[in-house]
Amino acid sequence: MLGAIAGDIIGSIYEFHNIKSESFELFYKVISKFTDDTVLTCAIADSIISRVSYAEKLIEYYHLYPGRGYGGSFGNWARKGGGPAYNSYGNGSAMRVSPVAYAFNDLNRVLEEAKRSADVTHNHSEGIKGAQAVAAAIFLARTGKSKSEIKKYIEKQFGYDLDFDLDNLKKNYTFNVTCQGSVPQAIFAFLISKDFEDAIRKAVSIGGDSDTIACITGSIAEAFYGGVPEGIKKEVYARLDERLRTIVGEFSKKYIR
Repeated sequence: MLGAIAGDIIGSIYEFHNIKSESFELFYKVISKFTDDTVLTCAIADSIISRVSYAEKLIEYYHLYPGRGYGGSFGNWARKGGGPAYNSYGNGSAMRVSPVAYAFNDLNRVLEEAKRSADVTHNHSEGIKGAQAVAAAIFLARTGKSKSEIKKYIEKQFGYDLDFDLDNLKKNYTFNVTCQGSVPQAIFAFLISKDFEDAIRKAVSIGGDSDTIACITGSIAEAFYGGVPEGIKKEVYARLDERLRTIVGEFSKKYIR
């Protein structure tokens, strides 16, 4: 899950100022900050550790970290104390799901839990599919599957087309916060990468919803490449508060070997 947080922080600078290049500063001293992607990823991790429901922890963390760029519908839901899901197919379900892929050791259980984590808000079929696709990709990556095996599974199971051209995406891709309009692109960025940092750079270079695309890409890249480079890890931890660092540490100790 640290890879997801790294992608979020790195991509946050470029969300509304797309760079469309792989050459950029990864971190800036003042403006590189975590967003709702990090907050809600930690909420899911905390839910798994504490065995408190996904909904309760998502609401709790929304109030602990106000003003972090939450979607309008999610904010309304959280301020009301939860309640019925709002049929969203936004990419919020996919960006927060990475802890699920580590906490369960069977692919079918991972898919089931990914659906549960999405259902509390993003109960549209595309919202569920996005969460499941990302969780599956992470699980397959961390259990030793090759990129070609991951690609084949995601395409067959979820019907995503993962045959993009990076230069074309840099030129033509526009801001899209739906699962169906950002999850395939994020997975593609991982598939064509050579290491963790390269995956993040390619994800950001696509443009669009940069923090969330990089968050999703980073979550898969961490699993595949065996962690987050120490230099990036140091910068990430420096930008988290004590509560979030503690959750990341506890979750990693318990579930990430």
